[in-house]
Amino acid sequence: MAKRSKGYRSKSRGKLTKHVRERGLSPVSRVIQEFGLGVKVTIILDPGVVKGQPHPRYHGRIGVVKERRGRAYVVEIRDGGSIKKVISRPEHLRSVGVK
Repeated sequence: MAKRSKGYRSKSRGKLTKHVRERGLSPVSRVIQEFGLGVKVTIILDPGVVKGQPHPRYHGRIGVVKERRGRAYVVEIRDGGSIKKVISRPEHLRSVGVK
């Protein structure tokens, strides 16, 4: 028996699939959206874009934008008692309150 893969996208079938009528690439406006420092954002993974995706365990989490790093943003998230930094491109971020 071969050892099962436990890669980056394992156990994420529900999170990393789009609904039938949403399939394909997302609108360009998602790629060019900008966030200021200190803005609250929600991490919503876009399965159509693999590059710049944070780990699926952070899907749905709310955090604060701390810095810009190239085309990506560094978002601070509370995970239990600790604070974690997640690097994500803007395609996978939404302003809090926006669906």
